[in-house]
Amino acid sequence: MSSKVLVALRVKASPERAFAVFTGEIGAWWRPSALFQTTPRAPGRLAFEGGDGGRLIETLEGGKVFEIGRVLAWEPPRRVVFSWRQASFPPDLATEVEVVFEALGEETRVSVEHRGFDRVPADSAARHGFPDAALLTRLAEFWQAQLASLRSAA
Repeated sequence: MSSKVLVALRVKASPERAFAVFTGEIGAWWRPSALFQTTPRAPGRLAFEGGDGGRLIETLEGGKVFEIGRVLAWEPPRRVVFSWRQASFPPDLATEVEVVFEALGEETRVSVEHRGFDRVPADSAARHGFPDAALLTRLAEFWQAQLASLRSAA
């Protein structure tokens, strides 16, 4: 199985603005997904604790905080890399997301590469019973929807 998906789109914003919206305003534009749930409960609000070693967290309505991942690289306005855990992942398993912001004239191409799904066991609930190709297709659709929401926010 290929262990990654790569999706990209253009945003009518500078790399600085696109990076700021992606990292600083993620709670406003992020759209929860039934397939790729980040908490075992009703969705909360996402937020980055910026900088290397910071966290991507989801705060639930009652105030409980669920850590989705750790920031592995924080290079504004060029890129951010973070680990990613879903609620249905086995213990001690994380995948990795890299988001790159590239200036293209007056726009920015935002590219998301989500890698490491080959480490998710075949019988894991995180796969929802999908064969490899279908799982990666759903993951790509998930990120396409997130980037479309980001584009509207930026």
